[in-house]
Amino acid sequence: MQRWLVLLTVLALPTVAYAQTDEWKQLFDGKDLTGWKHVGPGSMTVEDGLIRTHGGMGLLYWTGGKLGDCVIRVVYKMRDHNDNSGVFIRIPIEPREEWMPVHYGYEVQIDNEAAGEDEYHITGMLYSLTKPLARSGKPGPEWNTMEITLDGLRTVVVLNGVKVTDYTEGQPVPERKFNFEPQRGPRPNDGYIGLQNHSDSDVVFFKEVAVKMLKK
Repeated sequence: MQRWLVLLTVLALPTVAYAQTDEWKQLFDGKDLTGWKHVGPGSMTVEDGLIRTHGGMGLLYWTGGKLGDCVIRVVYKMRDHNDNSGVFIRIPIEPREEWMPVHYGYEVQIDNEAAGEDEYHITGMLYSLTKPLARSGKPGPEWNTMEITLDGLRTVVVLNGVKVTDYTEGQPVPERKFNFEPQRGPRPNDGYIGLQNHSDSDVVFFKEVAVKMLKK
């Protein structure tokens, strides 16, 4: 625990991977997983121009560097009526396994129903930390567009054009209820991002992952 906290402190200094621009930079070319790396169980593949999850729980992360002060756009669909996945942000160091990002980054949840849990665990929430401002997730196999804005200490999630999360570091969050929920505490302004493959029964397809830097 102490080792991760030291790393968090050291690596929380801003490091933006790309120059500021009004243009979207595509992080997935629709052909292969160049620029991405998988850690943990399961895998990700590219099928018919889409990233497909297999098994898990694992993480496919973007190796191009940390992102902050930006908008991350993710277009995805569930194979079934409801499936489980997530978009990870603010991961403090390059992942080597699947649980460090859970406990020291944020997971923007993909799961419209979160069976057996509560509304802090549904699509668009910072997993187990934020309560929905609205519910706008579409069931499978409809496409969803999620835009995650990282603006300094503030994280805003817009799902299908509706703001569902608006959280600033330091705001109150509920206590942990389950051992698989993230540790509480501050996250860095900048971090690695990734996509989760959750289990054999949860299949999610990603059509686009893009980033646009904020002008500061």
